[in-house]
Amino acid sequence: MPSEQQRVPLVLDSTAVASLFDHELHKAFDSLGCFNLAIFGKTGSGKSTLLNAIFAQALASTGIGESLTKGLNYHRHAHGYLGIYDSEGFEMGTSGDTILAGLDRIIKTTNSGSIDQRIHAVWYVFRWSDRRFEAAQQSFVSAISALGLPVIVVMSQVPVIQREGKQQVHPDAIVFAEYIESLALPTFGDGKVFLTNALPDSFSDTVIYGLPELLDATYEVVPRAAQDALTAAQGVDGRRKKDAAIAVIKQATVVASGIGAVPIPVADAALLVPHQVAMIARITAIYGLPRSRSRALSIVGSAILTGGATYAGRYVVTQLLRFVPGGFVAGTVISSTVAAALTRTIGFAWVKVCEYAITLSQTDQESFFSGSQASDAFKKFLKSGK
Repeated sequence: MPSEQQRVPLVLDSTAVASLFDHELHKAFDSLGCFNLAIFGKTGSGKSTLLNAIFAQALASTGIGESLTKGLNYHRHAHGYLGIYDSEGFEMGTSGDTILAGLDRIIKTTNSGSIDQRIHAVWYVFRWSDRRFEAAQQSFVSAISALGLPVIVVMSQVPVIQREGKQQVHPDAIVFAEYIESLALPTFGDGKVFLTNALPDSFSDTVIYGLPELLDATYEVVPRAAQDALTAAQGVDGRRKKDAAIAVIKQATVVASGIGAVPIPVADAALLVPHQVAMIARITAIYGLPRSRSRALSIVGSAILTGGATYAGRYVVTQLLRFVPGGFVAGTVISSTVAAALTRTIGFAWVKVCEYAITLSQTDQESFFSGSQASDAFKKFLKSGK
């Protein structure tokens, strides 16, 4: 750690912070890698609706009475951390054999490459109302498993009603699931069937059901190297996102504490800013706020960390430090304790911004990050100290 005399003052204006944030945000997304999911099932099985519900965005078109994808395709979405292998809703037989042959080629090609090129999980989806799980379906699922892919069997569109605070699954769906489980297919959980409903229906009082359990099962089969990407992509479990963000904040706090081990003069407080910018960028990526908004987010980042001041360090000290519990500056220096507390407070305030942002529609999210709303929300959460 350099002495106080050896420190080189770091000057960061709003343009420099915006550029730094843009760089760090792209680096944060790249570090997530990519989670690849293959999803199969007959026409009308509800694959697209299930995808959109788990990943909280319009990943696939949905419709009534028509197949919306053709053949076996791979879609790497613009934000980079999610890939979907999808097939047309197919009847079993020749089409199933074609899909399996394609999968075999993909596995042989990608298994020699990086982890983010491989298929990490497979969902086989069928409707509860089919009332039959044909021999061809059983063979197809077994064949996928034989290729070395972890298969999760998903029953979709299950009627589930809410009564006196409890969710009641249609008894026929339970019986159907038990029958399939008795087949002991070579799938996740010794043939376990995950009952889901991804779309509520006010006419029949059917509610959303089973998505967290399906997501948990997916985490169990996904390699650790792809789990960060899955955390960013999924929109069901906010706790996982927050836990990942807290881990980032703890790391940044340790770094800030080290920087402040030799007390930082107020004039050199900008030494903390690059680490805080990197922390905010990593948190942003964890919450899956897409790269397409990186420029708007860069503007927000500069507004947050400079407030239009000429020197980012001066703004951080004079505007933000006073909101940190125990943030009193003795004389004109920032101690290790204060540097850590400041960084931690900034991190948790930005987590609150992200938690709010992911509840918005895509249009409202664009507006939130393009204007002053995100910066205003950040400062509000910062002042609250919560």
